[in-house]
Amino acid sequence: MTASEHDNRPRRSALYLPASNAKAIVKARTLPCDMVVLDLEDAVAPEAKEEARTAAIAAIAEGGFGHRQVAIRVNGLDTEWGAADLAAIAASRADAVLVPKVNSPEDIARYDAALSDAAPQMQLWTMIETCESVGNLPAIAAMARTTRLSLWIMGTNDLAKEMRAQLTPCRTPFLPFLAMAVAAARTHGLTILDGVCNEFRDLAVFEAEARQGLMFGFDGKSLIHPAQIEPCNAVFSPSETDLAWAHGVIEAFTLPENQGKGAIRVDGKMTELLHLEQARRLVEVHGLIQGMK
Repeated sequence: MTASEHDNRPRRSALYLPASNAKAIVKARTLPCDMVVLDLEDAVAPEAKEEARTAAIAAIAEGGFGHRQVAIRVNGLDTEWGAADLAAIAASRADAVLVPKVNSPEDIARYDAALSDAAPQMQLWTMIETCESVGNLPAIAAMARTTRLSLWIMGTNDLAKEMRAQLTPCRTPFLPFLAMAVAAARTHGLTILDGVCNEFRDLAVFEAEARQGLMFGFDGKSLIHPAQIEPCNAVFSPSETDLAWAHGVIEAFTLPENQGKGAIRVDGKMTELLHLEQARRLVEVHGLIQGMK
């Protein structure tokens, strides 16, 4: 059994925090995000890397994060800090390790091997943020069958840098890659989160980008500021309209006259068994979210 099996908790919002910022970590224990990512990579200067690692491990040991999953984003194995990061985290109680700039299935195997002594429930999460990774999405996702790999986070800022593309609110250059990533993730049972929105002052811009991610099928979104949490959770939670539709579909299929049918009419629309599966999923997700409050 892999680390991700039977783990269907909501992952609507993943907040990045510099592991070197003690005040931010204390605050994170009170925020309504589903996931906290203590960052040792982009958000930490080279001279502070080792101190940040120590702080992240201490924060995990202290606990107090409640229902929130806590991951630590490490420096890559090709850096001078990566191996020490992984060794320290493997011995910790972190829920997951988030690794940057994965390019191939071989990279997944290397990271998985580095976690061989970690607790069985520790998960491997990866950034999808390089041009090379975009060309290897199905093969990378397939590693979930035999490793700890359970979740992807899109790294649209790094991808834009590599492509020399403009990261505008419409994200036009990246739309094919977002769709491809979601399709590959779904094929192999991975959770997948959309990349960050750099705009945290104008929440209308953020919400529009989050809704675009929802339209593509992402499970949630990674965040850079606490102000983004509530609108993100709202977008990636079933709405009252969604739930009313779901309950209507479920009730309609339970009627005696509809037993054994593959397609029925609900509120004047043709509704099939695939819609029943979607309806049940919406109700399940809503129940899980309510249970986290």
